[in-house]
Amino acid sequence: MDEHIDEALKQVRYKVMTDSSDLEAIYRLRYTCYRAQRSIAENESERMTDPFDETANCVHVAVLMNGEVLAALRLHLVSKLSHVSPTLEVFPEVLDRVENEETVLDPTRFVISPKVRGSRVPLHFLALRIPFLAAMFYGIDWALAPVRSEHTAFYRRYLGYKPELEARVYPGLKKPVQLLIANFREQRDAVLARTPVFGPVSEFPNANIAFPELSGVYAPSQKRRFKVA
Repeated sequence: MDEHIDEALKQVRYKVMTDSSDLEAIYRLRYTCYRAQRSIAENESERMTDPFDETANCVHVAVLMNGEVLAALRLHLVSKLSHVSPTLEVFPEVLDRVENEETVLDPTRFVISPKVRGSRVPLHFLALRIPFLAAMFYGIDWALAPVRSEHTAFYRRYLGYKPELEARVYPGLKKPVQLLIANFREQRDAVLARTPVFGPVSEFPNANIAFPELSGVYAPSQKRRFKVA
């Protein structure tokens, strides 16, 4: 698998999406993916978006190959400056985690194009580098994973997440999700030891992500921050 990931990293690039045309590509990919799994109802626009896409503490990141968006993920950075987050709407108990100026990363709308499902391109690993690298860059204390029950095993095995709250109805989705949480500072080194590709990969420049600082919107944890190559 590592060889496949390395080969894929040579072909893809990561991009923080801010332009309306870029975001439109993400919204349409979401719709395609969620409709394929019958997780949302049909709509005439064939787009999947919500007000959380436009909050100041939101960052959209995509994985592109040959200029096409093949995977995408939405990040919300929660700190003393902003508690806005889609998962916090469903699991408000998580707010207890941000006491004492701790921080939370809420990754949602994780989608992979049906075009590459079943192929040898390990886009699930490549896409899940996004929240891991974001947690390093932003000095995150707690990382969330609101996922369907059939996906929990992957997060527990590879990323050190633990079940926190039972499944609940999630806005806009037909299928409930449960919440997993990882103490990122405790799990970081163990995850990188098992799966180094989740971390910085300096030999593949396209594998770096130019995260925005979000100054004035997000306050990093007062604990030591990690460096990202």
